Amino acid sequence: MTELVSYEPATGAELWRGTTSDVDAAVAAARAAWPNWAAAPLSDRIAIVRSFGNRVKADLEIFADCIARETGKPLWEARNEVESVVNKVDISVKAYADRTSQRRFDGKPGTRNAVRHKPHGVLAVLGPYNFPAHLPNGHIVPALIAGNAIVFKPSEKTPAVGEMLVEYFRKAGIPDGVVNIVQGGPDTGKALSGHPGLDGLLFTGSAQTGIALNRQFASRPDKILALEMGGNNPVIVWDTHDMHSAAVLVVQSAFLSAGQRCTAARRLIIKQSLYDQFIPELKRLVDRLVIDEPHAEVPPFMGPVIDNEAADGLTESFLALMSHGGRPIRHMTRPRPGRPFLSPGIIDVTDMRERPDIELFGPLLQVVRVATFGEAIDEANNTRFGLSASLIGGTPEQYNEFWANSRAGVVNWNQPTNGASSAAPFGGVGLSGNHRPSAYYAADYCAFPVVSSEADVPRAMIGIGLRDDMVAFSDDSAVESAK
Repeated sequence: MTELVSYEPATGAELWRGTTSDVDAAVAAARAAWPNWAAAPLSDRIAIVRSFGNRVKADLEIFADCIARETGKPLWEARNEVESVVNKVDISVKAYADRTSQRRFDGKPGTRNAVRHKPHGVLAVLGPYNFPAHLPNGHIVPALIAGNAIVFKPSEKTPAVGEMLVEYFRKAGIPDGVVNIVQGGPDTGKALSGHPGLDGLLFTGSAQTGIALNRQFASRPDKILALEMGGNNPVIVWDTHDMHSAAVLVVQSAFLSAGQRCTAARRLIIKQSLYDQFIPELKRLVDRLVIDEPHAEVPPFMGPVIDNEAADGLTESFLALMSHGGRPIRHMTRPRPGRPFLSPGIIDVTDMRERPDIELFGPLLQVVRVATFGEAIDEANNTRFGLSASLIGGTPEQYNEFWANSRAGVVNWNQPTNGASSAAPFGGVGLSGNHRPSAYYAADYCAFPVVSSEADVPRAMIGIGLRDDMVAFSDDSAVESAK
């Protein structure tokens, strides 16, 4: 076993220490526990999941503190994440009843038809580090309600939050083996995703890993695969008289969670005639943002990114954009040597010959100037991703045009690109997902429909295509005589 250590991004202090897990043992435990869990009454499964939510709610400050320390996000934001974990329970119960409930309808005379749903069996859940409780929980809770057993691997960058999340399920009385955790790095993730004992995998993370999983599962259509991946998301600023509100929405879109959201705006597409008025307002607002450690006396807008490796990659990306024709509007800097704090970077890439279509996962916003609304939509769709997109300003007619032509799973008007409701479906197209939206629609991939035609007694006849008995007897006699 390999030793694992988790450090607080903001301070460098050690937070958690453990070892890699035995994937075979975890899957075996889930397989052994699944039949009884699937056979348990739905009301019992819901009761345990509700108990889980109540225990998390009672420990909101404790759990939020752990999330803030391990991710570096502000404490206020960590509290919001814990509240999302709690709220997911009621949302999932409602979604299960709405999307996968039993249905009966009339069939032929004397029969009836039924639609019921069955769990897949043992599902793996691979979680990310940016929302290490909320996002895996968004898979786990609906999967448990449906009757699946779980093997959960948290990100190797947030093992403490993953361990705490699973502990709340155990305290709620979940039977042994129904929810299992495996800790480890990429090798552990590969061992889990390729394990023959799985019936499916639910993933939230990068497009690179999602593509690898899609290839791995390509020859296994019998296994469910739900992919939530990243985005190169556009926010368009068009005709508006309220430049301050527009700037606020862009800042929220691009820099909440230090830009570490899959729905964060990576590209600001702006009408050329608004540029000189809007960009100074955006810079003034960004200059006022408080960037500090999670528990700072003045609550920060954003904390550090997850680690120094991520911070180094983002600063190198900013320099690469500059060297290929990007014009800095606001330089990205490292205000605290040795720690992964970043000041938001803004760069005009309009004149770049080739703009990289990648997800730069952090507080880095690229600006593109356009002359017409049609060009703005074309530029918004100039990506292989398709998660979220937002229009700020414009007319109702332009929003209708934007909505109709945007290639994204979340399309907003005068709202940020991020902050999607868990009471609605969530997902994207292209490199952002595989058409299996989560959130409210997670119920769809946690169980499969079984259709039945039923009658109380067997009653059947063949009404056509049979010889009558006498003809059949005569033909048989003729055969015997010929012998």
